[in-house]
Amino acid sequence: MRLDGRRAIVTGSGRGLGLAYAEALAAAGAAVVVNDVDREAVDVAVGKITAAGGRAIGVAAAVGDAETAETLVHAAVEAFGGLDVLVTNAGILRDRVLWKMTDDDFDAVIGVHLRGTFTCARAAAVRMREQGTGGRIVLVGSPAGQRGNFGQSNYAAAKAGIVAMARTWAMELARAEITVNAVVPVAATEMTKTIPAFAPAIAESERTGAPFPDRLRKDEGLGTPQDATGLVTFLASQASKDVTGQAIGIGGDRLALWSHPAEKAVAFADGGWSADAIAEQWHTGVGAEPETYGVPAPKAPGA
Repeated sequence: MRLDGRRAIVTGSGRGLGLAYAEALAAAGAAVVVNDVDREAVDVAVGKITAAGGRAIGVAAAVGDAETAETLVHAAVEAFGGLDVLVTNAGILRDRVLWKMTDDDFDAVIGVHLRGTFTCARAAAVRMREQGTGGRIVLVGSPAGQRGNFGQSNYAAAKAGIVAMARTWAMELARAEITVNAVVPVAATEMTKTIPAFAPAIAESERTGAPFPDRLRKDEGLGTPQDATGLVTFLASQASKDVTGQAIGIGGDRLALWSHPAEKAVAFADGGWSADAIAEQWHTGVGAEPETYGVPAPKAPGA
């Protein structure tokens, strides 16, 4: 699949998943603006892409405020003549349980993930609408945003909000032929190395170069960052022109479509529901099959 002539921005692309996305887009022919808060990481990433024959420039800046968003769009326009694709990957973690999470912990994660996605998408949408040739906006979510995750109030809330924004913007930008989708990746990165069930397999793979076992690639959908790039390339392409408003999972050997939230069970009472009436019927009625919550723990080997 080729992206020749496309101009892209990938936030948080100095390393990890973001770097893999940027390299894949460039390999497919797109010109890429690499962004990271770390100048050295930006320079190394741009060097890797250009050494492989791709086109890339770098912008070292922290994602979050409108100024950075405008700077990124301006860089794409100045260097490549326009903007066709935005991938909002930048993110940080400040994991703590609710009663230990500080205001700063919460605000920092929301600022980068949620506000940063908003400001960058807004700036990109303005430019794409002015160009009048459509566009692709790819937002990066997480299983934590879909199901919740222990110790990640800030991160889960931000990622859930990102998927909600994707669905909203898909409606708002449809007439401009700008698609908006959320990807929900799972990959071996610095973040997932800390998960006990994944750590040994990741360490062994890094040591020997051996692929992850099927129980991780299929059951858990865990693979390399490169395993997640095909979806982003597809969503950046003309082949995905009719795909919008979706949350799509990718990782290892798995590709999945996440469902939209929907009412699972409904009951009616003439005149409305009192607290006593709800309590009387809850366990045999609407609440008979409650929903699960939390990211499922990875299966142990042999389980």
